[in-house]
Amino acid sequence: MDKEQQKPLDDKISNKNLEDKSTEDIENKTDSETKEKNQETEITPEDKIKELEDKLARTFAEMENQRRRFEKEKEDAFEYGGYSFAKEALNLIDNLERSKQVLENDDKLKNTDALKKTLEHLDIINKDLISIFSKNNIKPIECLSKKLDPNFHQAMIEIEDDQKEPGTIVQEIQKGFTIKDRLLRPSLVGVSKKTKDNNEESAENMENKENN
Repeated sequence: MDKEQQKPLDDKISNKNLEDKSTEDIENKTDSETKEKNQETEITPEDKIKELEDKLARTFAEMENQRRRFEKEKEDAFEYGGYSFAKEALNLIDNLERSKQVLENDDKLKNTDALKKTLEHLDIINKDLISIFSKNNIKPIECLSKKLDPNFHQAMIEIEDDQKEPGTIVQEIQKGFTIKDRLLRPSLVGVSKKTKDNNEESAENMENKENN
């Protein structure tokens, strides 16, 4: 082989070596970068333990919140599960009261022994019902002669009464009840107010004092 033929072959071999070296350098650089990146993102055992502890703490907190919620729902169901039934049962007392009023207003029965005995039996039934309700924490609201409380009373009418402070309950139209610490139904009541003449007289007296 002469020198002219040898030279192109040497150049070809040299170029091939350069390409191989360049490829090797690129691969080495890529491997180096990958290792550095893996080292940067690698989680230490301590970090893993801390992460697991955080997840465990959150899980326990969620379980505790759920347990408390279920306990509250169970207590409410136990304490107030009969709320609707109790409210409906109050109709028995209302019907007894209406029956008494009808009998008392019957002219044919007034002042008769039959009426007296019937009313006595109705009173006994009414007391028994109140007693059964009380044993189950359903209690009547005492309202007569007390100041009107919107949390327990509902004013239906105003009644002129100079002997009572305005807003005092002087008539119970329908008895109210509570179940434990909750209102079952409010008392329907009539409240006192000053008579119109007294109000006008008071206003006139105030006007005279101002003029004097």
